[in-house]
Amino acid sequence: MTDWSQIVQEHGPMVWRTVYRLVNHEADAADCFQRTFVSALQLSRQEQIRNWPGILKRLATARALDCLRQRQREWRRWTALREGLSIDRKTLGPVLAAQSSELADQLRQALRELDEAQAQVFILACLEDWPYEEIAQHLGITANHVGVLLNRARTALRERLRSHESAAFPPQTEKKS
Repeated sequence: MTDWSQIVQEHGPMVWRTVYRLVNHEADAADCFQRTFVSALQLSRQEQIRNWPGILKRLATARALDCLRQRQREWRRWTALREGLSIDRKTLGPVLAAQSSELADQLRQALRELDEAQAQVFILACLEDWPYEEIAQHLGITANHVGVLLNRARTALRERLRSHESAAFPPQTEKKS
């Protein structure tokens, strides 16, 4: 039987140094730290581990690289969104250009406030034009669930953008002379 408290106590500092050195972010490092030991537990159920430091270092490195890849995907998603919402100011008048720019900023903010799965589905379906089946396969969910998430995302975005609109453009009351 494996004594996990002893393994964590003995090898935890090395795992922490490994993941933190790679991700350079405390919350991400803590997540990678936990995932490393979960992976080690799963591996130990399949085979006997003879070299704990070696396997933990390899797993920690793999989990940190997974985290870095996830960060890169998220960065590309937001960069693509930013570029996709860019405005050609030459074709718009100054008022429309300002309104379009403000709307794009509001959409970005509203997408950041969405649940991560809803935001991913919305971006892939509406901005990247991916079919439901590809989104489902990419995210590891069913195509039906993609539709549900997309509907929820649209509803939440509609509500958020309406609240932004009402805050930015309060109803005008007529002045009596």
